[in-house]
Order: sequence, then structure tokens, then C-alpha cells
Amino acid sequence: MTMISHRHRCIFIAVPKSASHSIRFALRPHLDAADEEQVALFVQRRIERPVFDRMGHGHQTSAEVRESLGQALWESYFSFAVIRNPWARFVSYVAFMKRNGEFAADPIGSMRRVLANPERQSRPHFRSQSDFLVDGSGQLLVNDLCRAESLQTDFDRIMQRLGLPPTKLELRNSSAHAHYTTYFDDALREAVEERYRDDIERFGYRFGD
Repeated sequence: MTMISHRHRCIFIAVPKSASHSIRFALRPHLDAADEEQVALFVQRRIERPVFDRMGHGHQTSAEVRESLGQALWESYFSFAVIRNPWARFVSYVAFMKRNGEFAADPIGSMRRVLANPERQSRPHFRSQSDFLVDGSGQLLVNDLCRAESLQTDFDRIMQRLGLPPTKLELRNSSAHAHYTTYFDDALREAVEERYRDDIERFGYRFGD
């Protein structure tokens, strides 16, 4: 799910379970008819470009969007994304996927089963955030990052950069759960740390942040 504003010369890369819908709703009033968005939740919009046609309504990586737009256009636009504490993101993912009551009844067991399920390894919401934001050599492709932990402050900076008025973000598509730290024992905390080590080291996250 990607948003491209030619009017404001910016690209928003949506990382799954990282407050992307809050950003979309805040930016959408500033789009015009020539701007592009690929999304299937809340509204239905498609970007008519080859890479997006192949991906359908799934989440596109920065590298895929760059391929579709071309290097010159990608580099001439301001690009950004939102990142999130990997342990918090994983709790949000499992709580959303198991919202039939399974997570509420057995959160640790639910998360262990998801981690152990090989069929989930390649699903967008299970992939690392780095997969969406860096290229094959490990270079960060977007120009700026907002953190979910300081989202309003960081988004205010983005809006100022784009010359747009400050906008209060609204919570969208969130899953109901307590603070993420309450759902981990030591073994599960270490398992998630190992799964998302690249994100933790690259973006400087710690358990409890």
C-alpha cells in the first residue's frame, strides 16, 4: 500500500502494522486527481503501473516502488515511512490476525504458534520492516522515518517539510490489546528478537521502549 503525491512530490511507503492508515487518512485530503494510491482497506484505489499490477493491493517495498517509478523520479521525490518497535508490532500483528478470541485467551501461545508457522514467513505483515525499506545492499531507500512511538511529533515534521498544515492523527485499524511488554516471557521475547534482529539493530529498538 503506497501513496504517491505528484502535487507535493512525496512518496509514502506503508509498512504493515506501523500506523500507516493514520498517515493515509491525514494525507488524503491533500491529494489531487493526478496523485496515486494503492489501497484496499477503507477505500479502493489502484496505481496503474506494472509493479503495482503484479502486487495487487499488497504492501509494496521501497525497492519495488522505485523500480516502478524509475530511479530519476524516485530520487527527485521526498519519501518516508513509519517504523515501530518490533515486539510491539508483532503483538499488534498477532492480535489482529487472531481477533477471533484466540489471542485474548492465550496471547503467548498464539504468538508462539505464529512464529513457528512456516506458511507465515513470507506474508507482508510477518516480514521485517527492513524488507520494506532497504535495498539488497542494506541501504535505506527512504529519505525520512517516523517512529510510531513519537508519531504525532514526527508527522508534524513531515508536514512542515511538505509545506502542509499540522494535522492531528487519528487512530485507524488498530487492534485491541494491552501494552506489548505484558505479553512476553523471556523465551518469547528472545524468539521475536531473533526474528527481527535486523530491525532492532538497524533502527535502535529495545524491549520496553
